[in-house]
Amino acid sequence: MSVRELVVLGTASQVPTRHRNHNGYVLLWDGEGILFDPGEGTQRQMLRASVAAHDLNRICVTHFHGDHSLGLAGVIQRINLDRVPHPVTAHYPGSGQRFFDRLRYATAYRETVDLAQAPVTADGVLADTPSYRLETAKLSHPVESYGYRVVEPDGRRMLPALLAEHGIKGPDVGVLQREGSLRGVTLDEVSEVRRGQRFAFVMDTRLCDGVHALAEGCDMLVIESTFLDEDHQLASDHGHLTAGQAAGVARDGGVRHLVLTHFSQRYADPSLFEQQARAAGFEGELTVARDLLRVPLPKRTP
Repeated sequence: MSVRELVVLGTASQVPTRHRNHNGYVLLWDGEGILFDPGEGTQRQMLRASVAAHDLNRICVTHFHGDHSLGLAGVIQRINLDRVPHPVTAHYPGSGQRFFDRLRYATAYRETVDLAQAPVTADGVLADTPSYRLETAKLSHPVESYGYRVVEPDGRRMLPALLAEHGIKGPDVGVLQREGSLRGVTLDEVSEVRRGQRFAFVMDTRLCDGVHALAEGCDMLVIESTFLDEDHQLASDHGHLTAGQAAGVARDGGVRHLVLTHFSQRYADPSLFEQQARAAGFEGELTVARDLLRVPLPKRTP
């Protein structure tokens, strides 16, 4: 299997700090790259993280607040400057088309790349490729916001004991996988379903149905935790989550690896987010994101 990992470019909420850049996240998945929420400074953070414009195949914007989208202008122009040889597709809330247009053409430059615009207007499937299906669900924020989910198609896991029992070995295994049956033995008789990996990206939102739908059964959930639990009223008022709320979503959804990010500048100690996430009952792998961190997706379950 090719590399599948999250590259964290920035973790700040609303404004950058001395130690946190504006948002920016790249999911590397089997030779493709999906850039989520390129805030201001994303182009420079990509350089620092050794992520090139050529690595990008999609750009997914959750909503058009500046800390999630002001880097679009620079990223789009860099894609064109570097003459990325493949098409790049941009997904973003359709209600923000005017903001996307302004950012895409913020200054003069020469367009050399096929940048497809695919605005999001409802929950559903945005793209279906051999390697993954890209899904979206609406979130709850003062401006229209959507989360994203990457789902690998289910495959098959061959069971050596059953193959041996039926006398199937060597090249015949490949024939059986391709054809679905061999000498009266079906694929179902000697294999089991291997569940595809799942990744979800949930930014600015209150708790809502969309948050839970995106997180359900994910191997990795990247989710905002702007506030600590004692500031839950601020979180609700401004359309955000607390560390405990984000962890509760991961706990209830059976998430294997939880990545907390999008921290308010009011908090200097990131360990408090981990403490509150654990106190909420999340027992899986937990990462409190920091800028330029690379986080591999969990290995497949046996």
